[in-house]
Amino acid sequence: MKEDYSKIEVTCSLVPQSFDELKSRELALVLKAKQARVTSHSPYSNYSVGAALLLGNGEIVSGSNQENAAYPSGLCAERTTMFAAGALYPGVNFEVLAVAIPDTAENLPSPCGACLQVMAEYQFKQESPLKILLIHPREDIVYVADKLQQMLPFAFNQSHLPKK
Repeated sequence: MKEDYSKIEVTCSLVPQSFDELKSRELALVLKAKQARVTSHSPYSNYSVGAALLLGNGEIVSGSNQENAAYPSGLCAERTTMFAAGALYPGVNFEVLAVAIPDTAENLPSPCGACLQVMAEYQFKQESPLKILLIHPREDIVYVADKLQQMLPFAFNQSHLPKK
């Protein structure tokens, strides 16, 4: 008997919320992410991105994109923020990540695949969801993913690796 390999459909579900609907600590996070853009080193793309991460201990860590003339040597705002938080606060859960792009941008922030994969690693490691807030560049609205699977449903993690 032949197995049925049915089509798998995936949808991305982001819920819009006005700034007024956010919890006070999430609004503070959004403002921190927007402020973090000023520390961006983006002379090549002229596209400053800021991120802010709320940790389980209440700390907020922020970061920005850091470009380099040797393009692969740069790093996105999301990863600079998560790596800094992981180094400064080992073992502390990542609760909410906010991402801000230039106010002149035409689209929503969209974390790259590498950043989504790093988010997946931290979420898998901590065994609890990482909420993501994508800040609209010109409106007081954020698009919310309550867990990373809404943006990266087939994330690779250590459970995919062979057992030692």
